[in-house]
Amino acid sequence: MASSSGTKGELLLSPRLPSRRPPTMVDRADDSAAVDSELVPSSLASIAPILRVANEIEKENPRVAYLCRFHAFEKAHRMDPTSSGRGIRQFKTYLLHRLEMEEEDTKPILALNDPREIQRYYQIFYEKNIREGQYTKKPEEMAKIYQIATVLYDVLRTVVPQPKIDDRTQRYAKDVEEKKEQCKHYNILPLYAVGVKPAIMELPEIKAALHAIHSVDDLPMFQMPNGEERRVIDILEWLSLRFGFQKGNVANQREHLILLLANMDVRNKNLQDYELLDGNTVENLMDKIFKNYQSWCKYLHTAPNLECPWGDRRQQSQLLYIGLYLLIWGEASNIRFMPECLCYIFHRMAHDMYGTLFSEVDHVIGATSQTAPQGEESFLRDVVTPIYEVMQKEARRNKNGKASHSEWRNYDDLNEYFWTKKCFKLGWPWDRKADFFVHSDVIKPANKENNQAVGNRKPKTNFVELRTFWHLYRSFDRMWIFFTLALQAMIIIAWHQRVSSNALFDDDVLQSVSSIFVTAAILNFLQAVLDIVLSFNAWRSLKYTQTLRYLLKLAVAAFWLVVMPVSYSRSVQNPRGVIRFFNALGGDWQTQSLYYYCVAIYLIPNIFSAILFLFPCLRRSMERSNWRIISILMWWSQPKLYVGRGMQEDMLSILKYTLFWITLIISKLAFSYYVEILPLIGPTRIIMDLKVSSYDWHEFFPNVTHNFAVVIAIWAPIVLVYFMETQIWYAIFSTIIGGIYGAFSHLGEIRTLGMLRARFESVPSAFSKRLVPYSKDESQQHQRDDTLERINIAKFSQMWNEFILSMRNEDLISHREKNLLLVPYSSSDVSVVQWPPFLLASKIPIALDMAKDFKEREDADLIRKIKNDDFMYFAIIECYETLRDLLLALLLDKGDKKIIWQICQEVESSIQQRRFLMEFKMSGLPMLSDKLDKFLNLLMADHEDDRQLYRSQIINTLQDIVEIIIQDVMINGREVLEKAHELHHDEKKEQKFEKVNIDLLQSGPWMEKVVRLHLLLTVKESAINVPMNLEARRRITFFANSLFMIMPSAPKVRNMLSFSVLTPYYKESVLYSTEELNKENEDGITTLFYLQKIYPDEWKNYEERINDLKLDHANKDRSELDRQWVSYRGQTLARTVRGMMYYRETLELQCFLDFADDNAIFGGYRAIDVKHRDYRILKERAQALADLKFTYVVSCQVYGNQKKSSDAHDRSCYVNILNLMLAYPSLRVAYIDEREETIGGKTEKVYYSVLVKGGEKLDEEIYRIKLPGPPTEIGEGKPENQNHAIIFTRGESLQTIDMNQDNYFEEAFKMRNVLEEFLKTRHGERRPTILGLREHIFTGSVSSLAWFMSNQETSFVTIGQRVLANPLRVRFHYGHPDIFDRIFHLTRGGISKASKTINLSEDIFSGYNSTLRRGYVTHHEYIQVGKGRDVGMNQISLFEAKVANGNGEQTLCRDVYRLGHQFDFYRMLSFYFTTVGFYFSSMVTVLTVYLFLYGRSYMALSGLERHILQDSSIHQSKALEEALATQSFFQLGLLLVLPMVMEIGLERGFRNAIGDFIVMQLQLASVFFTFQLGTKAHYYGRTLLHGGSKYRATGRGFVVFHAKFADNYRLYSRSHFVKGLELFMLLIVYEVYGDSSRSSSLYFFITFSMWFLVASWLFAPFVFNPSGFEWQKTVDDWTDWKRWMGNRGGIGIAPDKSWESWWNEEQEHLKYTNLRGRLLEILLAFRFFMYQYGIVYHLKISQGNKDILVYGLSWFVMATVLLVLKMVSMGRRKFGTDFQLMFRILKALLFLGFVSVMTVLFVVCGLVVSDILASILAFMPTGWALVLIAQACRPLLKGIGIWDSVRELARAYEAIMGLVIFMPIVVLSWFPFVSEFQTRLLFNQAFSRGLQISMILAGKKDKTSST
Repeated sequence: MASSSGTKGELLLSPRLPSRRPPTMVDRADDSAAVDSELVPSSLASIAPILRVANEIEKENPRVAYLCRFHAFEKAHRMDPTSSGRGIRQFKTYLLHRLEMEEEDTKPILALNDPREIQRYYQIFYEKNIREGQYTKKPEEMAKIYQIATVLYDVLRTVVPQPKIDDRTQRYAKDVEEKKEQCKHYNILPLYAVGVKPAIMELPEIKAALHAIHSVDDLPMFQMPNGEERRVIDILEWLSLRFGFQKGNVANQREHLILLLANMDVRNKNLQDYELLDGNTVENLMDKIFKNYQSWCKYLHTAPNLECPWGDRRQQSQLLYIGLYLLIWGEASNIRFMPECLCYIFHRMAHDMYGTLFSEVDHVIGATSQTAPQGEESFLRDVVTPIYEVMQKEARRNKNGKASHSEWRNYDDLNEYFWTKKCFKLGWPWDRKADFFVHSDVIKPANKENNQAVGNRKPKTNFVELRTFWHLYRSFDRMWIFFTLALQAMIIIAWHQRVSSNALFDDDVLQSVSSIFVTAAILNFLQAVLDIVLSFNAWRSLKYTQTLRYLLKLAVAAFWLVVMPVSYSRSVQNPRGVIRFFNALGGDWQTQSLYYYCVAIYLIPNIFSAILFLFPCLRRSMERSNWRIISILMWWSQPKLYVGRGMQEDMLSILKYTLFWITLIISKLAFSYYVEILPLIGPTRIIMDLKVSSYDWHEFFPNVTHNFAVVIAIWAPIVLVYFMETQIWYAIFSTIIGGIYGAFSHLGEIRTLGMLRARFESVPSAFSKRLVPYSKDESQQHQRDDTLERINIAKFSQMWNEFILSMRNEDLISHREKNLLLVPYSSSDVSVVQWPPFLLASKIPIALDMAKDFKEREDADLIRKIKNDDFMYFAIIECYETLRDLLLALLLDKGDKKIIWQICQEVESSIQQRRFLMEFKMSGLPMLSDKLDKFLNLLMADHEDDRQLYRSQIINTLQDIVEIIIQDVMINGREVLEKAHELHHDEKKEQKFEKVNIDLLQSGPWMEKVVRLHLLLTVKESAINVPMNLEARRRITFFANSLFMIMPSAPKVRNMLSFSVLTPYYKESVLYSTEELNKENEDGITTLFYLQKIYPDEWKNYEERINDLKLDHANKDRSELDRQWVSYRGQTLARTVRGMMYYRETLELQCFLDFADDNAIFGGYRAIDVKHRDYRILKERAQALADLKFTYVVSCQVYGNQKKSSDAHDRSCYVNILNLMLAYPSLRVAYIDEREETIGGKTEKVYYSVLVKGGEKLDEEIYRIKLPGPPTEIGEGKPENQNHAIIFTRGESLQTIDMNQDNYFEEAFKMRNVLEEFLKTRHGERRPTILGLREHIFTGSVSSLAWFMSNQETSFVTIGQRVLANPLRVRFHYGHPDIFDRIFHLTRGGISKASKTINLSEDIFSGYNSTLRRGYVTHHEYIQVGKGRDVGMNQISLFEAKVANGNGEQTLCRDVYRLGHQFDFYRMLSFYFTTVGFYFSSMVTVLTVYLFLYGRSYMALSGLERHILQDSSIHQSKALEEALATQSFFQLGLLLVLPMVMEIGLERGFRNAIGDFIVMQLQLASVFFTFQLGTKAHYYGRTLLHGGSKYRATGRGFVVFHAKFADNYRLYSRSHFVKGLELFMLLIVYEVYGDSSRSSSLYFFITFSMWFLVASWLFAPFVFNPSGFEWQKTVDDWTDWKRWMGNRGGIGIAPDKSWESWWNEEQEHLKYTNLRGRLLEILLAFRFFMYQYGIVYHLKISQGNKDILVYGLSWFVMATVLLVLKMVSMGRRKFGTDFQLMFRILKALLFLGFVSVMTVLFVVCGLVVSDILASILAFMPTGWALVLIAQACRPLLKGIGIWDSVRELARAYEAIMGLVIFMPIVVLSWFPFVSEFQTRLLFNQAFSRGLQISMILAGKKDKTSST
């Protein structure tokens, strides 16, 4: 080893590490030669570039590469001599081992020794690549070259002593040093790059923007520590020196600002004399960026620091402010989620900047004073980090989502601190002693490992997210009060109507109805109490005015709570009961009308609100106003908050959704009154009048009058249904309105290929009108020379053909279908429009048959028949003219051409003179057609092997054709031939038609014509089946249909809004590996086989494509192609990236259509010659504009870790992501890099946001921005992942795309139209802030479950969101493909919210935030994006659980509370029923079933049903059953089906919709929806009670595996099985002990729906489980279940390995719940004691005794049983091993005792067998109740020492429940046909067949292996 220093010897003498390479390095070294540079430990990151250079130059000079590696090794050793860092010892060992091998293998090539070798190589490298390359190479190449040169010189200096470095080398090195800053890897703009300037830098808008930011002449200079003045190149560098921003941040925001200015400035600007930025551009950008800041300043009554002098410096000052804000935002990390905190920081820094600029000017001499620059990371250190540390401490209080929300401050709490003037006390720089920063947190030693903070907590700000259902009432109090008062009024009217039919107009009735105001006073008092109780933890942070408001509200509510009942009681004649009490309180007041005066006064605020509702402009202005007087007036109606003010819609929108809700409410109330309430009044009256003297049990309150318990049991479920059924009415009305809106939007007008063919003639013009931009001048010019239509069709052809080719590349269509669908680029060669062959197919054969059989002799009749079909006429003309041109081009001899011309003239003249049928014989046409078929096949054949034979075949066939025409078709053919001879005298007597140009078809356009002609002549079948693939049909018809929908006109690419796409990615599949493709499941099915069966046509098309020699797939690895094919059908990142990159492809095509001349357009997009200078410039300009307008960033959060990981999956992800970057050069990947750096002698982890792009072989770093700490520690993972990458996005809009989405070429073409929606002003000054797009669910074909989910999701993203956006105006953001106004959202907290747990459903919160900040959300259905959904039962359930958890958290959040209060009444109703209300209604549906069954069981067991309901007047009443029938519709999932059927009907026809509905029911869709109802109810309720919300990874693979019974039990035990068994027992009790005389058909319908619910909840997971009823799997499941139940738990034992571990995990929510949650859990468990109490009195052994001692005795029996079980358990544990005999004796004694007791009971006490069965039914629930209570009291029982007994009792119960559920599965598994039926139910027929085949193959395989 050559080294000038002594390091080498020291290293080699140091203790040697083991020579064996570490396994990680061996594995990775095999991946590629360059891989070691990517495996450098994070603490040695600075040596990675050296190793990259070594790998780069290794082939050229191995010795210099060796020297580079040795230098890297030396540097690594200096950085960490002891190898103490993570992974350093292994890495150094690996590197040393490689160096030892290379030392012997490499020798100097250019010189005799290493110093000369490296100097010589350096000089050659410089001269070859830098000196010459700067004029020929691109900037990205020069960046890499300068990087290599810099590293080489560093290595050179370690090898060559300084005095021995020659002058030439030093001169070269100096040049490199001076220019290397200009030659760094860039993102989009190579601003200061050396080399050939790319086209984007020549754009005038870029030059103008650059000129503007380079205006730094008047800025103060900076004086460096050495006394020199530091000059700056632009305003961002000046800001960086002034405030200490990082270089990476400055470079990133510099490009960001330039692109923003360029894109905004160029729009609608004359490109002539374009040099400077328009002043309005900067003004507009400033207004957009600082709108929120200025609003914040007004709110806090402080002047904004945005002072800009008029004159020359105005634009510079504005750009300085904009640049400052962007730099703050770019480096703010997690603080970006706190927009008003950013406003405060900017406010302070802008003030400082203004002082620097204008306060320090020396007016005497005109010079500016000098300022000392700040250090590079001072902004991060001094401004960002202190706030980050506060957030970090608060996040630790969260305890990973386990702590209550009220115990820690989230992002919203911290941000809202800056909504008060208190924030100005923080000072500037930060006063670290201020209350905001000071924490009394002391991390106790016990908590250091968990890093959990303890101590006094700071108060919440403005709102407290307490876990309670009362939030629903508090947030939507107006709705609950309205429906409660309506219910009360209806009951009062119905009560009186039973007496008098004219009750409504009776004074007494009206007086009774007026009592609703008393109820209103009570409910308002409840609201006032809740306001105080639920916000108590925030009181210390509230303004005194808010506190005063809460107290005054309570006082006023309390006043009305007393006044209203008292005054009402005085207005009642002859008061009784409670009214008499209040009447006495009223004293001697005689004025009967006092109550009505009180009501009038009470209603004044409501009347005022109603008036403001009718004048939304007035209310909007008042709410937005910051005038003190207005604030005081509005103070009472709403708390003064920064957000939520002025959200009122325009009058028309209000009118629409008000009409919607008034109609709905009238329908709902009428239905409730006549179906639910009125029929129940009569029976209720009778029940209340009946006297019940005897009960079937011991009644504690036998003297209670009016049978109130029965009335409650009957009415409770009805009341729940009353509150829930509005959801049903909403579903009905939204379906109807959505259908009407969809029809008016032209949806589904083209839904079949037949409809497409019928309207295809108008498609090009619709395309031109919607998707092609034209200026007025262009349109007028084209109209004058009549070329507009031709150009329209030509432009349509370009796009249409690219669309068809994209589908061919995606294997949706075959080669033949592609040819049938393509359109010729130009119609200039023929006189008619050339339509796609699929429209003209079979037209020529039909015309031939028609002509052959035509009997009449008049040409006019034949021509009329032909012209009746336009496409037939077009086909005939095109075939004739194309064949004519082809023959003329093919023939070389002029005489031959003359013959053809003569024939053509005869044809044309005979047609003109109407004598065609007289001069031509139609009978010869079929023969001519056959010969032409042969001729065209010859032309299309490959002729490279034998050209002579090919030529002769062509000549022979051509001669035959002419002969047929002359002799068999033409009557006077010989005369024509002779005339041709006369006109062309040829002395040489040669054979005709022997000179042909067989090379003609080497030309692409001619070959296309031949292929098209052949298709027109030969395709005989109907074109209705082209394309065959259903997805291809859907895409073609949707695209064609969308052209007739209303959309903005397309701007030119240059004028369109720029946009970015952002995709967050964690560890999901990027591209499936070969192992994943070929891995067999238990049935021997591989994923590849599965997909081949699901997509057979696509697999066939794929094989055709890769076997096509013209497409050059032969050189590619087949397994790699297979991986891509499978991955593009899954939910992979590769599919998403491919889809999003269509945006760039379409932009380049649109640029071509915008800028190309007519010749280029007629020539074709793919046919342009890039060697031609003009076309090359056109291509480069198209690429430049695509870069300018579109950016795609994938935020691969852990990409840096995956790069260095030894895990195979991580490694595969890294390689696949790298390959994506190399395949798509414009793709950018952002990730969080975690490094170990030595700071102050200590190794600390440092975090960076990094942006990389694909280089030549590896990724190249563009920007690196240091972070204050790990960003994902603070909030939820996905929004934090988005937030760290959002700084690398560009443009004015931002589309959020999940990594399970797809895009389509034809949809990407419409993107510029959609973006124009941002510029459309709606309803005054409002412009949209979020554009909602529809989705297509592409996973529907995977299984029946996937189809259900696909239909459900499709209905939500179409008809559902259509109605939400218009008329209801409550559409928010639901993730996925929505497009954000990027500048609006980056200044208002980003595109999601990230607080831990509360923002679990992070996406919808950006919609809430946007609406609260006066944003505007729209929905557009003329464009769609693909979306994948979960496809297996367990995946779907996890997804539903996650969404239900998210909705539970939303119920508690401040955004829902504020929207619920700030929306007007009707918009609030829309908001409730489309968000949390849907989940609450789901839970109420389940509670209704519980209440009904428990109420009926109570009546049955107590004997009340028999005594009361046998009354004849009640027995005939079906009122209860009728009322309860409505909930069954909700339960069965019919509500979800309604919009589904409507949308399918709209888009595919109602016949298809009804068919799909029937098929779905046959495939048990109702079972599925009923099951998911339980999922929603369980997880929503548990979240509100106990928390426990978490992100649930559902997995996005193909579900072709069988889930084990134990897996299903673990997943569904608590959510479905326990509840299902409870309802099962209730139904049994009711059937056994209830009244046997029930016969109502409605009753049977209701109980059937409940039995259906029980069956669905217990068995749906097994019905929808692949191979769920196969005998062998059932046996294996049982074995696995027993093993799992028997395994002991403990620390480190996974829940899927042991029942104990799982059981402990299931109680996790109880560990962290509060006392209220525990008490509620205990209270709910008491319901199980009813079984024992009721049933023991019905036992025969009780002999009708109703004494309480009977119940006491039953507890004695229960205790005895538990004691015996405990004795057996203890005996087994203590005596089972050492005293086996004693244990056996004990068991024998217990058995004998049991037999004796049972004998006595049977013989003496009259016990019967039915009593034993009844006792099981009685005592089992009691034991379960004890287990539930014990779980809630776990800490107490652990202290007593009986927890082990509880666990064993719980184990026994779980075993029994598992057995009960498992037995039916075992029985069904005995019958083989059940398994086959289930498979056909689950999967489509192709897969069912494939499954059977695979089983046979598997059987054969086993036999083969056994022999």
